[in-house]
Order: sequence, then structure tokens, then C-alpha cells
Amino acid sequence: METDFRKLNKRIHNRVGRAIKDFNLLEDGDKILVCLSGGKDSYTLLTILEDLRERAPISFDLVAFHLDQKQPGYPAGIMTDYLEKRSIEHLVIEEDTYSVVQEKLDPGATPCSLCSRLRRGIIYRHAEEKGCNKIALGHHRDDSVETLLLNLFHTGQMQGMPATYTTDDGRFDVIRPLIYVAESDIEEFAVAMEYPIIPCNLCGSIEGRRKFVKRMLDELEQTIPHVRNSVLAAMQNVRTTHLLDPSLESTNSETRDLGCASGPELF
Repeated sequence: METDFRKLNKRIHNRVGRAIKDFNLLEDGDKILVCLSGGKDSYTLLTILEDLRERAPISFDLVAFHLDQKQPGYPAGIMTDYLEKRSIEHLVIEEDTYSVVQEKLDPGATPCSLCSRLRRGIIYRHAEEKGCNKIALGHHRDDSVETLLLNLFHTGQMQGMPATYTTDDGRFDVIRPLIYVAESDIEEFAVAMEYPIIPCNLCGSIEGRRKFVKRMLDELEQTIPHVRNSVLAAMQNVRTTHLLDPSLESTNSETRDLGCASGPELF
């Protein structure tokens, strides 16, 4: 079992390291607000970034951030106790976004969009107060793949989840170091690490479109075992000459005679 965990730990570190290198996610002097929801993904993100901070050839600082949204049944004190045991700067903030979402939400609507907008504003405010230039989120490979398919199916857009982007106001770079990491690896890692998971009772009870896409991918994996990796690889191997967006025509005319580059390997 110990050998299995070492392999898992190495695999996750390698894929995070690859994402950092591919997208230049970490730079010397960064101060990063690490957003902790209390779920397996964000705990894993914090653990990996802490490990990297100890042995990376560059210097960067971390501030762990958790928002208590006053959801029913929230286990008060768990996150504070967890973070106080670690030698890392942290903030645990209380904001009753739950009541706001419940008050403003239309009947039958999912709370995720409104909840995330409220959360985003709070995160940005505290990132600025702490002097952070980057914000780290725990989204992983499966999140990115599911987002791409949701946009294809429901909005008619070919849009996934980038490894990094700059906020509209230009104040922060948002990074996703786990973007190459499989959710199944994170689940196994979280169990081994015995993280004190805090469930999201607000959105966790909503079936929603994302869960449908997740089930669909699970079923596809029965016959196409690497389907999630294939979709992720496709997002890194875009052939604009074979799409129908007229705005790409100028780019296509410049690259049409350059040939086809080989895509990234499937891991």
C-alpha cells in the first residue's frame, strides 16, 4: 500500500509539474491565494503546492483561504483546526452567501452560477488585502473536460477551462495547477491523506447537467478507456483549419501550409 501511495503521489506531482511548466503557472516572488472549499480537490491542491514550495528552485508564498458560506450543517471549526496545524498563512472568512443565493434564486434554477459570482468577489477582495498576485483553484482534468462538453452541448461554444487566465480587471492571474490530474487520482489521494472533507450542501444536492456529463463519460470509458485524456489532448491540439468559425480565417490562411503538428501524448 505504501508503494502504491508513493506512485500515486509521484504521478500527481509530475502532472502538476508539467502543467506549471507548460503554462508558466508559478514564478519567483509569487504570492498565491489558495482557495479551499473543503473538498478533496482543494485539499490536494494545497498539499501539492506546499510540497513544491519546500523544494522548488524559486521562492513563492502561499495564503490558504476558506469561505464559510453559512450553509446548513456546516461543520464549524474543522477548517480552522486543520489550517492552524500547518505552518502556512491562512484566512477563514464567514460570509452568509447561502441566504443570498436562496433569496435570489429562481425556482428550479441551480445555485452554482450565482454562488460562484458571490464567492469570486469575496476572494478577489481578500487576495488584494493579502497582496496576492495569483489565485489558485482546485479544478482538475475532469472539470476541464466536462466544461468543454457542457459548452458544446448547451451553449454551442467550443470553450473549456484554461490552466490560467487574467481576471477582467487585470489584478490577478488565476491558475489551475491540477488541470492535468485525473479526479480518480485525487479521490484516492484524499482518502490516503484523510482530509476532513466538508460537503457542499448547497450545490451537492443538485443533480444538474454536469453530473449527467460525468455519467456519460463514465459510460464511454467502458469502451474507450482513455476518453477523458483524449478530450484533454484534443484541447491542446486544435486544428483551426478544420473548424467553421469565420473569425479564424485570417489565422488559417497564415498556417494552412505549415502542416500538422503532432499532439501531446496521452498520459
